[in-house]
Amino acid sequence: MKSIIVGTAGHIDHGKTALVKALTGIDADRLQEEKRRGITIDLGFAHMDLPAPNGEALRLGFVDVPGHERFVRNMLAGVGGIDLVLLVIAADEAIKPQTREHFDILQLLGVQRGITVLTKSDMVDAETLDVVRLEVEEFLRGTFLDISKSPIVAVSSLTGAGLEELKRAMVAAVAEVQPRDSQALARLPIDRVFTMKGFGTVVTGTLVAGTIRREDELEVYPTGQRVRVRGIQVHGHTGDTALAGQRTALNLAGATTEDLARGMTIAPPGIFETTRRIDVMLRLLPSAPRPLKNRARVHLHSHTMETIAEVVLHPGKGPNPSSARDTKREDEETTRHGELRPGDSAFARLKLPEAALLLPGDRFIVRQFSPVATIGGGVVLDAAPILRMPGLGEFLKVLADGDPGLILGARIARRQRAGISLVGLVAETGWARGVVEQQLAMPMRAGALVRAGELLFDASSLEDLKAHLLIAATDFHKRNPLVAGIGREELRERVNATPEVFELAVTMLVRDKKLEVAGDLVRLPGQGVVMRDEEAESKNKIESAFSSAGLKVPALPEVIAGLKVDKVRAQKIVTLLLRDKVLIKVSDELVFHRSTLEELRRQMAAYKAKSTKIDVGKFKELTGVTRKYAIPLLEYLDRERVTRRVGDLREIL
Repeated sequence: MKSIIVGTAGHIDHGKTALVKALTGIDADRLQEEKRRGITIDLGFAHMDLPAPNGEALRLGFVDVPGHERFVRNMLAGVGGIDLVLLVIAADEAIKPQTREHFDILQLLGVQRGITVLTKSDMVDAETLDVVRLEVEEFLRGTFLDISKSPIVAVSSLTGAGLEELKRAMVAAVAEVQPRDSQALARLPIDRVFTMKGFGTVVTGTLVAGTIRREDELEVYPTGQRVRVRGIQVHGHTGDTALAGQRTALNLAGATTEDLARGMTIAPPGIFETTRRIDVMLRLLPSAPRPLKNRARVHLHSHTMETIAEVVLHPGKGPNPSSARDTKREDEETTRHGELRPGDSAFARLKLPEAALLLPGDRFIVRQFSPVATIGGGVVLDAAPILRMPGLGEFLKVLADGDPGLILGARIARRQRAGISLVGLVAETGWARGVVEQQLAMPMRAGALVRAGELLFDASSLEDLKAHLLIAATDFHKRNPLVAGIGREELRERVNATPEVFELAVTMLVRDKKLEVAGDLVRLPGQGVVMRDEEAESKNKIESAFSSAGLKVPALPEVIAGLKVDKVRAQKIVTLLLRDKVLIKVSDELVFHRSTLEELRRQMAAYKAKSTKIDVGKFKELTGVTRKYAIPLLEYLDRERVTRRVGDLREIL
């Protein structure tokens, strides 16, 4: 069964609610105040089934919106998820101010299908009806409701005249509506929250994407609260599943009505990231009363959410400048003067006071801060912007063009050496993991992208990192001829790379025989320690001084002081001997030759044949050293697990 959402739009008292009731039998005015005052104040809902020509049942969920200018904010909470609109114009009044504002909103939200309905046709004569029809045709010319694309149907909700024709037009229009993706990640913007006796907390909304099932665990964005779906109703019928494009009520466990509100979103847990910054393509209506200045505050509406936003206009040319000012010079003037003029478009960043869930592709409306009036709208391009990102304009143009493969490539490339995970791409795009992997398959085969586990890197960024690694290694060898290589962590910090991409780049360079790795050291192939004659002589003197001293070693500064080389080079030679484990540092003051310590191990093994325990006195007697040497040596043997201290004794292991 194909399910779509039909929304009403139009001026107050033009018969929107009466039309919905005439079609469905349901009075969408649910509030006592609405019935008392005779006007729609908040969103109303109804549903009906219609048979398609092929015998398939079509399920239509209606969202009836208020027409009064004071309640446009409520109207905006309902039209964000509609697939088809009924633009309602009363035949006895024709086009009125809210007709124009509602229609502007529909176009800004990118609604593509609809039917124009001339209500109250029984209240005018045929000649007047024809005049109104001509006026409406002129008003809609060149839009998605142009008479060449969409019919104008005259009806009377009172007499029923024209309702069957309207139903046939709706069936034809529904056939052209693309069904929403039930395989996508689920999102349900909340438009109502209430408590139902015997059930508990209930939320309703239009499921704009994905599928929700009974017992699903979901998350409330932006609060992060986890909830469980205890029950589901779709268009008033209880079921186990709700699909994209259906009016959905969820009975939730884990939250109260105080925890939830209109404007929040129900979605799968732990996938999306909320944001306080969004990069957008923003269009100002030609009818906007004045230019929109940089840093201006506006009312922002998207789906059921309403908040305040600060508009920061990005420099550069907008994607859809008005034809009247389609010149580079004038566009640059717009940027220079920091304002967006009526009828123009621009890339902009919207800054929100609190975090919200918005995803690329989400449509939005902006209204003037004061006096409140609809002035423009647009589409979210990026809900995870990078501050001070170079090439931002070109990046946003790629996002605006809409090619999925290019979008993913641009998102990976902007992360440069840091890369981005598959999970990160899902959160940034709102696309399911399978869709992301499918779009990445071809560029990965072509070598444009490189994957390391869950991380993805742009190939050119990786090549740039590899080049910098070789430069850093070469520079290190030139500056440190007495050191066999640079430490891995030091090298990573020099090129400013994350551990994951650093290891990937080093592995690739080792594979290509451009780098070698020895333990913790990285070096160029064949590159070793290069010593001058006096340095080689000093190395031998140091080694000899410690090897000949046995356990009664001299102080290291004394040995260094007797060398021909300067102190800095002497210390590098010592570091080299320590790294190669020719010398071993037992304590901060004592360094021993490797062979001496090996002989000590043999002595301890031989002593174990006599006794498995030894104290400090016996150790001094065995080795012939003073306490100055004995204590550090015994602590070294403990660390090496040759001995283990038990009170004042050592047990020989």
